[in-house]
Amino acid sequence: MSNPQDELTREIVGLFAAINRRYTQESGAAAATFDLTPLQAKALLAAEEPVPTRRIAERLHAEPSNVTVIIDRLESRGLVERSLDQGDRRVKRVAATTAGRTVTADLRARMPFAAEPLAPLTTQQRETLRELLQLILEA
Repeated sequence: MSNPQDELTREIVGLFAAINRRYTQESGAAAATFDLTPLQAKALLAAEEPVPTRRIAERLHAEPSNVTVIIDRLESRGLVERSLDQGDRRVKRVAATTAGRTVTADLRARMPFAAEPLAPLTTQQRETLRELLQLILEA
């Protein structure tokens, strides 16, 4: 006899996988349009406003040294530029160039689900989802 709780768990895990697959496919296709890797596209989106390199690394869930290579490639294509932080000259800030902002606008238009996967949810539903996901991770 089947355990209904096991079926429910499988269904929920399947939904997580389906959301991840849809996000990955949509963002990957949008990135490929500009001959970018998904990580390069995500880094470019993270740099729409000037941000420290470490903030981009946090958003990508990557090591800063790996992000440096990604930023190098975006910079070589004229999509981002680096500058020193005026408050702390040890910190490098990365910002999308005019060309980079044009690409980010097009990326967002090509990936409505990936850009806002939680759009159908209210603020309260998002907060509840966050709390539930935190419970799962803390278990």
